[in-house]
Amino acid sequence: MAQEAEAITNKRKAGNDFVGDGSGDGDGAEGDLPAMPEAPSLGVDPKSSAEAPGSSPDLVDVYIACLSDGRNGDSKHRFGYKHFFGICDEVAIENPCVGDKEPLSFLAAEIRSGDHILQEKIKLLNDKYAALRRIRDDGNCFYRSFMFSYLEQIVATQDKAEVDRILANVATCRKTLQVLGDPDFMVDEFFFMFISLLENVLDESCPPISHEELLQISRDESFSDNLVLFFRIVASGEIRRRAEFFEPFIIGLENTSVDQFCKESVEMLGEESNHVQIVALSDALGVPISVEYLDQNSSDGGALTPSDVTS
Repeated sequence: MAQEAEAITNKRKAGNDFVGDGSGDGDGAEGDLPAMPEAPSLGVDPKSSAEAPGSSPDLVDVYIACLSDGRNGDSKHRFGYKHFFGICDEVAIENPCVGDKEPLSFLAAEIRSGDHILQEKIKLLNDKYAALRRIRDDGNCFYRSFMFSYLEQIVATQDKAEVDRILANVATCRKTLQVLGDPDFMVDEFFFMFISLLENVLDESCPPISHEELLQISRDESFSDNLVLFFRIVASGEIRRRAEFFEPFIIGLENTSVDQFCKESVEMLGEESNHVQIVALSDALGVPISVEYLDQNSSDGGALTPSDVTS
């Protein structure tokens, strides 16, 4: 699957500039950032890379190792992700990173018939949304949901203006990390991967990525984890850039420093997200996010509990 993801996304030759090909037909971010190294190989099996002599480590593992050395992290905690959170093939097949689209009636059928509160709230959801997708519940579900939903809309709309806008914001995020002192080698390939995927969505030189191809590569565990880590890095940079704003919320939730919170709760795969991370990612990329809480609270008269994050 990783090889298939590589074939889908690596349509351009390696060694292009960070955002564009130098032709000047983009705007905003193009030309403001340094040239990137060759596109990262996505064909490494994360389960065997550590065991095969002479094989290249997975990109996520490289980042975790660099993060441990480069920002005084806990190496024991950071090196252990693949071992503690690795998912066997059988579970991965039954619970893909991104599920198929299904009607909300499927969700209602899973709720006990006597649970009237949840049944009513699902009806309200059905009035607002046409369908749902189940995301693997591995601690990365918020970032994976955001990743697929946003890219799915770009594939459907082919909105070049939006792609140009998000690329400009991504370039700003990259500069933020440079100001914060994050080494280039720790983050560049994750930015390159996301930008290459966006460029291929609207690539006029060859057929753009289809919806089926997007779903296919989003289900590739290695590729999906790399994109999730890109969004985690962006959120971490925004939180640290606006540390004074986020600090009261972080202390109230985690009783820890901003930097420690980012290292342990934001930048690490498999860590659940809270409202701080949602707001940070929304603000950094300028993308509004709506969170619907489907709970059994009856004090709201059976209404949904919305949480809209707008930028």
